[in-house]
Amino acid sequence: MKIALLGYGKMGKAIETIALQRGHTIVIKTSKTDNYTITDADVAIDFSIPSAAFGNISNCINNQVPVISGTTGWLDQYNDVVSLCKKQKGAFIYASNFSLGVNIFFELNETLAKMMSKLTDYKLDIEEIHHTQKLDAPSGTAITLAEGIIKNNDAYKGWELDKANNNNIPIVAKRIPEVPGTHTISYTSPIDTIKIEHEAHNRQGFALGAVIAAEWIVDKTGVFTMKDVLNIG
Repeated sequence: MKIALLGYGKMGKAIETIALQRGHTIVIKTSKTDNYTITDADVAIDFSIPSAAFGNISNCINNQVPVISGTTGWLDQYNDVVSLCKKQKGAFIYASNFSLGVNIFFELNETLAKMMSKLTDYKLDIEEIHHTQKLDAPSGTAITLAEGIIKNNDAYKGWELDKANNNNIPIVAKRIPEVPGTHTISYTSPIDTIKIEHEAHNRQGFALGAVIAAEWIVDKTGVFTMKDVLNIG
């Protein structure tokens, strides 16, 4: 499989290593938004920056190249990508986190949210810790976790960064050097705390999940999620 890496930072390089180990070829690796011929690739993996993501993804869809994106911070244009993908009969996956373990964690989070929905004595919070080079806060993964809870618990209507009120989920975002990513969901009552946590040890899990998603999407048409890739939920 010939892969285009749109965004060649630390994640792009980790994806390259995994892809080569799995027998694929990297035909494009760029951190720019132009000067590449996307049709040279069978599939594209976008881990660029928010200002470049929409252009990268649209270029792939317009040229019938399946694309997966793990870039966060551009989702105000997500519905435009979905419309374009349907119009062009393209193939697209966005995930806030491609780690296989994290996507299982997303399912655990939603299941726990359903179980806790009637237990009003418990107060909820989300904490996420990442490396100091991560530009956005809260992380896309933390937002996905919050959205999964909101969908399954009527007590919460939204989320807020570093704030708490009765209707919104507080998300605490911490930035510490050399931390790949830790996400913790805590339900605390006067008598006990229930907690689930996912801790990444390195970037390899994110990279492997991205390559597996790229392998899965080739020859498909539509807008998908990692639930489709892993056949869960």
